[in-house]
Amino acid sequence: MWTDDAALDAAERRLDQWESDLAERAERAERAKSLSAQVQALTGTATSTDRAVTVTVDATGALSDLRLDERIRQHPAAQTARLILETTDGARADLLRQVTDATAGALGQDDPTGRAIVESYRSRLRPDPGEAHA
Repeated sequence: MWTDDAALDAAERRLDQWESDLAERAERAERAKSLSAQVQALTGTATSTDRAVTVTVDATGALSDLRLDERIRQHPAAQTARLILETTDGARADLLRQVTDATAGALGQDDPTGRAIVESYRSRLRPDPGEAHA
């Protein structure tokens, strides 16, 4: 069937490369699946500098817990609102840091998919500085 050993060697190399590519893809898919589960379980938390407000956000950046110290009663409502918004931004920054670390650990710092994941979170969690809070 094979006309010479060179053709047989070339076919074996192609099969080996194909097998190696499949194994690499399977490993990459498993790392991505693991990363997805890990990221979905993350939360970000921040506390205001005066320790009157603590905010926790879930993996999407949505508020999942808000704790107000009794000292908050001493603040005007506008200051309380500002503290909550600023602390929420801090919790989202904490979440972004964790997503960045988890992605780098799972896929590597230079991985294009990892960079896209982090950039996606960054654009959702850290709006342009010129945007006002809703």
